[in-house]
Amino acid sequence: MSGDILFLCHRIPFPPDRGDKIRSCHLLHRLAQIGPVHVGCFADDDRDMGFADAMAELTASQCVLRRDRSKLVAGLTGLAKRQSLLVSLFDHPDLHRWVARTLADRPIRAVVAYSAQMAHFVPALPPDVRFLMDFVDFDSAKYAAYGVEGRGPMGWINRREGRVLLDFERRTAQRADICSFVSEAEAALFRAACGLGPERIVGIENGVALDYFDPAADFPAVERGDGPLLVFTGQMDYRPNVEAVESFARQTLPVIRTVHPDARFAIVGRHPAKQVTALADLPGVIVTGGVPDVRGWLAAADVVVAPLRIARGIQNKVLEAMAMARPVVASPQAAEGIDASDDCHFVVAANPAEEAAKIIALLADPARAERLGRAARARMEERYRWSATLAALPDLLFPADRAGARAA
Repeated sequence: MSGDILFLCHRIPFPPDRGDKIRSCHLLHRLAQIGPVHVGCFADDDRDMGFADAMAELTASQCVLRRDRSKLVAGLTGLAKRQSLLVSLFDHPDLHRWVARTLADRPIRAVVAYSAQMAHFVPALPPDVRFLMDFVDFDSAKYAAYGVEGRGPMGWINRREGRVLLDFERRTAQRADICSFVSEAEAALFRAACGLGPERIVGIENGVALDYFDPAADFPAVERGDGPLLVFTGQMDYRPNVEAVESFARQTLPVIRTVHPDARFAIVGRHPAKQVTALADLPGVIVTGGVPDVRGWLAAADVVVAPLRIARGIQNKVLEAMAMARPVVASPQAAEGIDASDDCHFVVAANPAEEAAKIIALLADPARAERLGRAARARMEERYRWSATLAALPDLLFPADRAGARAA
């Protein structure tokens, strides 16, 4: 018989309004269908804290703590303890205490930790309590990549983080019953790094809310103006997104504007970093900041772009644009892990020159762009409904119960 579930998240898993919350929110909804869920998580700010009451409708109990440790303190603490800086940044004695009380007082039979930095809140568990570690992405590989590219102190910090976090990920995987990643590609990379097999390391793909991201849905329209509109969506203080739009605005867009002088590039997303805000001074670049509904911008786009150079897992921004039946031009890194075909469901471009050439070709052939968009929507309907991508979760959490039920 299934029991209560303890769900630990580095950011409140509600509502699904940014990349990491999209997956965690849908996981929360699925877990609540399986059994009573007790959620321990952090809030970044007052806005996040304001979602706690609404989330309580889904939870049997919850602990939402304001994350108050600065990066400087976390960095110094992590260095002193020889600990991953990411793990140190997401530490809080009150959450450790709440987890201990919840495990003692509630009939917890499964623990789900979301993202590597939450694993250190999971103590040694009784043998009848199953531990699912949802790493989501292979985070240490991202820091290692930054370290290879970087110089000076930040290069050293990222190289150190890549090494220390990988060691932590490996230790966590050894004690978890099963570990999941956002794609089979990520899972395969981690299996090679940790030596565990596919019975312990699996892919649980992201999905997309197809009823919401639907070109036929009711949402406010965006005045698109004259000339081609190219759109990028994402959290705009996230380094890979910042680097992606800087590259596109400074290298790709000028080439496109030699053919289409009225082409515009809209950067749509919350908390634009200073580097992003500065791009609005360039010809044809629009920086919107946060918007109430991203669907209007996606629907207005002639082409949605995802020119990420460093990316892990499955990009929600690509799934959402495809679900909105838009033609997407994505880097190989942004396309990796998505079960779709280049030049059929989306277009893959490896560098700014390819991006410009392929976008110009799409703008010159509206019929082809429309076919790509229709094929993209159809692919999302075939493969990426959340109900399908999370269908195996009960078997992963309670395999003995599920096997017994099938035998009966």
